[in-house]
Amino acid sequence: MIRRRTAAGGAAAVIAAAVALIAPWEGLRTASYQDIVGVWTICYGETRGVSPGQTATPEECRDQLARRTAQFEAEIRPCLPAALPIETRAAFVSAAYNIGSGAFCRSSMSRRALAGDLPGACDALMLWVNAGGQTVPGLVNRRTAERDLCRSGLD
Repeated sequence: MIRRRTAAGGAAAVIAAAVALIAPWEGLRTASYQDIVGVWTICYGETRGVSPGQTATPEECRDQLARRTAQFEAEIRPCLPAALPIETRAAFVSAAYNIGSGAFCRSSMSRRALAGDLPGACDALMLWVNAGGQTVPGLVNRRTAERDLCRSGLD
């Protein structure tokens, strides 16, 4: 049984919960770097428009994280049931931030959620633990945290 569902005004709470989950996993880096698969990245895992030698202030990074998290929340909204617990939706936003909205919307997370299998949708987070063709311990840990948050709203 779902104990808490998001309402129309729940997006702000979802975004706040997702930012709190995303920030420590992505980590803050104010100078651009290449991630584990060679993609230029900055701030809290931002890859869009990033180039070598780019820098940002911590404040710019925080603002960017909030804007991009809101964007990912909006992009995956059609790929999930309208009424979900805040925690569940925040976990999915965190995953989408990491894997991309398109990948999320094509995933078994989305398919299972839309079919009404919310526990299965939460468990499907654990299918996304590879990068560069290898299992990444940090992704296993992140997905475990996301799955735990996802399931916490499903009592």
